[in-house]
Amino acid sequence: MSEIKGKICVVTGSNSGIGKETALSLAKMGAQVVMVVRNQERGERARLEIVKQTGNNSVDLMVCYLSSMESIRHFAQEFKGKYDRLDVLVNNAGAMFNKRAVTPEGFECTLAVNYLGPFLLTHELMDLLKSSAPSRIINVSSGLAKNGKVNLDDLQSEKNYRGTKAYSQVRAPVYANTKLMVMMFTYELSRRLIGTGVTANVLMPGFVATNLGKNSGSLSSSLMFKMVRPMQVSAKKGAETSVYLASSGDVKDITGKCFAKKKEVMTCPESCNEELQKRLWKKTESMLGLPPE
Repeated sequence: MSEIKGKICVVTGSNSGIGKETALSLAKMGAQVVMVVRNQERGERARLEIVKQTGNNSVDLMVCYLSSMESIRHFAQEFKGKYDRLDVLVNNAGAMFNKRAVTPEGFECTLAVNYLGPFLLTHELMDLLKSSAPSRIINVSSGLAKNGKVNLDDLQSEKNYRGTKAYSQVRAPVYANTKLMVMMFTYELSRRLIGTGVTANVLMPGFVATNLGKNSGSLSSSLMFKMVRPMQVSAKKGAETSVYLASSGDVKDITGKCFAKKKEVMTCPESCNEELQKRLWKKTESMLGLPPE
């Protein structure tokens, strides 16, 4: 049974792909959806499409660059100025780059968008999530996380960067690393939230046809993504687990778990290493200049 009608839901990266389909489905269920995008024009087109398809006028659009920690902090303040509660946060936005690049703040781009951004956004909205409890945090990871490694001495991939070149299900190291970090962050977060009424779960959407490879900066990678399209599932199908975790009463009390195809699944051994989860958390706080919790 759905418990989402009238709830305020933030969905990042929601102008296309899994994020857009998640926002669309939640709007159909009667949720008040806040689409968080980095491009105002593309985001507005997507928002209007969702309103037209659902008849739900409670679909808002806000701009935030998940690669920019300054933008995230600004967005959080702006959001709190507009809304007095937050029932569901879906950290969906993701990116994959072929060549190593660094943001103006000094963070490697894949790490910034896929991991540091969701970590900071969750931190900045945590007071609202707690005051709105029962509330839910849903983080989108990837099956590629099983190929990832967490090197606390090289989170920025300065020593060894391999992006989307020769991308395959077993070779996308930096992307895989960040998605492993998302899992570990979720598990540690869930323990820290025990007793607050806020749940935190992570999901693997499957091999989904999205725009992920378009920002890789590599022609060969873009061609590779096109070649594997026939093997991919639709974005609508890929969004089903996100929507399930956001809306279903069946999971209202479940936290600290990973889901795929709307079912709880086990993840790789490294993702379940509690000591490493705690060390990663502390390292992340230090990188972002956050006070230790």
